[in-house]
Amino acid sequence: MNVILLGPPGAGKGTQAQFIVERYKIPQISTGDMLRTAVRERTPVGIKAKTIMDAGELIPDDVVLDLVRARLAAPDCKLGLILDGFPRTIAQAKELTVLLEKTNRIIDHVISLNVSDQEIVERLSGRRTCLNCGNGFHVLYAPPKIHNICDRCEERLVLRDDDREETILNRLSVYNQETSPIKEYYKDKGVLRYLDGTSSIGDIQSHICRLLGE
Repeated sequence: MNVILLGPPGAGKGTQAQFIVERYKIPQISTGDMLRTAVRERTPVGIKAKTIMDAGELIPDDVVLDLVRARLAAPDCKLGLILDGFPRTIAQAKELTVLLEKTNRIIDHVISLNVSDQEIVERLSGRRTCLNCGNGFHVLYAPPKIHNICDRCEERLVLRDDDREETILNRLSVYNQETSPIKEYYKDKGVLRYLDGTSSIGDIQSHICRLLGE
């Protein structure tokens, strides 16, 4: 079973992807995680990507596709996978179809999490991250015990550049212009389904199970 999660940044794709991973025993492919790892390790791709990510713009297709192509070839992807944050453009979606067809695979389900821009800004601008251990918090939904101090390692928390309001608004603009048309691509293939991303995590997970055929 091959699944794609669509939705604007901050829609909760990562949370639901992890649920699907645990329930259906298929690996998650998160281009965001792969890119952040590359940035943290200061690989050539990471150095190039950081400047683009900090501006809230999309990473060029060739960079992302190189990461995805290598991951799809891994043995743990043979029985299924869930894609989180990819594809983000029509070109990426079409290239993904080609990559999968080479090994007789298709995308079985595309789940779109719908969340308003206003809600996304509130969610993302409230996030705080520990640069030392990577632990994450939210000023409203999951605050640290001590203001701006990590519960785990007691280092100071920071607002990441890509979680600043002006960057978020730019990211949403890019998403609406470049990524939303992908919905039509998968709608034409008959695999697109919509979910309310503002519902509770449990409700969304119940809907996902129904969509995936349980």
